[in-house]
Amino acid sequence: MASGLQSGNPTACLALADGTIFYGRGFGATGTTTAELCFNTAMTGYQEIMTDPSYAGQLVTFTFPHIGNVGVNTEDDETADPVAAGMVVKWDPTDPSNWRAQEELGPWLAKRGRIGMGGVDTRRLTRAIRQQGAPHVAISHDPEGNFDIEALVKQARDFSGLVGLDLAKDVTCAQSYHWDEMRWAWPDGFPKREGKGFKVVAVDFGAKRNILRCLASAGCDVTVLPATATSEEVLAHNPDGVFLSNGPGDPAATGEYAVPMIKEVLAKDLPVFGICLGHQMLALALGAKTIKMNHGHHGANHPVKDLGTGKVEITSMNHGFTVDTQSLPAGVKETHVSLFDGSNCGIAVEGKPVFSVQYHPEASPGPMDSYYLFERFAAAMAERENA
Repeated sequence: MASGLQSGNPTACLALADGTIFYGRGFGATGTTTAELCFNTAMTGYQEIMTDPSYAGQLVTFTFPHIGNVGVNTEDDETADPVAAGMVVKWDPTDPSNWRAQEELGPWLAKRGRIGMGGVDTRRLTRAIRQQGAPHVAISHDPEGNFDIEALVKQARDFSGLVGLDLAKDVTCAQSYHWDEMRWAWPDGFPKREGKGFKVVAVDFGAKRNILRCLASAGCDVTVLPATATSEEVLAHNPDGVFLSNGPGDPAATGEYAVPMIKEVLAKDLPVFGICLGHQMLALALGAKTIKMNHGHHGANHPVKDLGTGKVEITSMNHGFTVDTQSLPAGVKETHVSLFDGSNCGIAVEGKPVFSVQYHPEASPGPMDSYYLFERFAAAMAERENA
């Protein structure tokens, strides 16, 4: 089954493992790549999404049609280069119309080896993802429009998928570094944190820059360590608290080396805060399990209920695995749930300053509904310091 352009010759092709074919117009880099296909419902932030390390191994379908209209700029990168495999959009990228734009989306993707595809019925594609789960796909961009459909479908079927795949080691930092940049503020951009702060070790499973900025803005003196850091390496910094970052891939695979480290850190009774993959890592270390979701949660409009206060936060999410609530051990309570499907969105250890959330409080879709989590982490470190 094929779907594609109403007019003009296609220069891009998307092949699903079940044999479904979508045609469109290519932009960005040329060539072919394979990935897991997901959809994102956010109306803004395509640059942040493309550079979010959590999207490693994934091709993103944007349900919002106006992609490219604010261009790209160096300040909005969440990491140095795009990590997502590519993007699929309804309309061709529009010309930038924003005072912060430094470059157009298409050339930006081309320089960084990422394929884009426009002219696609993204509603139909989204329905396919919801109905059959996140499919394995191959996407190809050829200006001449020459596509070997049989070969593309085979590549999609041969893609190993994300289950059992540790991608954190691919996107983590190569060596430790210090972070002092705080959240963006008009008119000076990103100010630097100065003075004494809570010593925080952030374990980088694929950390977004804005998470580190939020930690700095909350009064943290942040040292970032690679995903493979041992407990000895973490504790050698004599931290006041430990942060577990977001990241891609199967949490059970990353947990092979991260869980032993986290267990030993927990034994020191330090404040611990995790986000996204870091949330899943903490859950695994506490004895819970994670499971693969049908199509995951990807967007900036996800309602999450705080079970402690009864408040509903509008959150940003990006995850294809979730913590199995039924597997939470005694002494670990569920703190947040998704109002879309009831899946777990937060946990805490009873009586200890150890907590985590599945969503992204730094992404500000609310816009500030969830920033209190960074303040809670800082308050836990302050309480420990004054005890």
